[in-house]
Amino acid sequence: MTFSIALAGKGGTGKTTVAGMLIKYLVKQENGPILAVDADCNANLNEVLGLEVTDTLGNAREEMKKGIVPGGMTKDVFMSMKLEQAVVEDEGYDLVVMGQPEGSGCYCAANTLLTGFLERLTGNYPYVVMDNEAGMEHISRLTTSNVDILLIVTDTSRRGLQAALRIDKLTKDLNIGVGKSFLIINQAKAEPSEAVLDIINKDGLKLAGVIPEDETVYEFDLAGRPTIELPDENQAIKAAFGIFDKIMN
Repeated sequence: MTFSIALAGKGGTGKTTVAGMLIKYLVKQENGPILAVDADCNANLNEVLGLEVTDTLGNAREEMKKGIVPGGMTKDVFMSMKLEQAVVEDEGYDLVVMGQPEGSGCYCAANTLLTGFLERLTGNYPYVVMDNEAGMEHISRLTTSNVDILLIVTDTSRRGLQAALRIDKLTKDLNIGVGKSFLIINQAKAEPSEAVLDIINKDGLKLAGVIPEDETVYEFDLAGRPTIELPDENQAIKAAFGIFDKIMN
C-alpha cells in the first residue's frame, strides 16, 4: 500500500526545500524506495536533490498530442516507454518531473493514459512525495486522487499564512480525499505569535511545527548545492525531522 505525502504553499515559502528534507528523512528511515514527483510547473525539486533531468512527462504528453509516435508502436506502449525514460534513479529514491502545463488544444486522451501509467508507477513505491504548485489541481487531475498527508508550507508573512489557509480550504472544496492536513511554518526567525496561532486554530488547520531560518540552508541554495546534502546536525534539518517524526508516527 503506497503512502502519499503532498506539499503545497505560496511561492517562496521553501516548500520544495522542505520536500527535499522529507525525502532525506524517509531515506534515512530506510522506508524506500521513495518516488519523488515534481508537479510544480516551475520544476526545481531535482536541484534540491542534486539530480539532472533530461525528460519530463509533459514532453511525452506533448509528443502524443502532436502524433509523434514511432510507427508500429501503440500510444499505450509509447506512453509507457516515455514514462520509464522520465524516471531518474538515485540511491533510496527515484524522481519524475511532470513538466510544463498543457498548451492549447485537448490533452484528454494523453492525460487519461498518463494518469493510468502514473497510478501503476506509484504502486511500486511504499512512499510517494509530491511537490505541488500552489493549489491542488495537479493531484486531482494527473495522479491518484487520495493523499494520506498534505503538508502546507508557509513562511512567517501574513500573505504566506493566508495562502496556506486558502489551500487548505481548496483541498476540502475539491474533495480529493486528503487524510490529514498539517501546516509547517518555515524560515521562522522566532516562534509564532499568539495572533498567528489564533488564526491557525480558528481555521482548524493543525500546526505540525516550525523550521527555523538557517544561514546554511541559504548558503546551499545560493551556491546551487543540493540541500538534501545538509548535515544531520543542521538546526533546520533537526527541526524538520522532529516534525516528520510527529506526523508519520
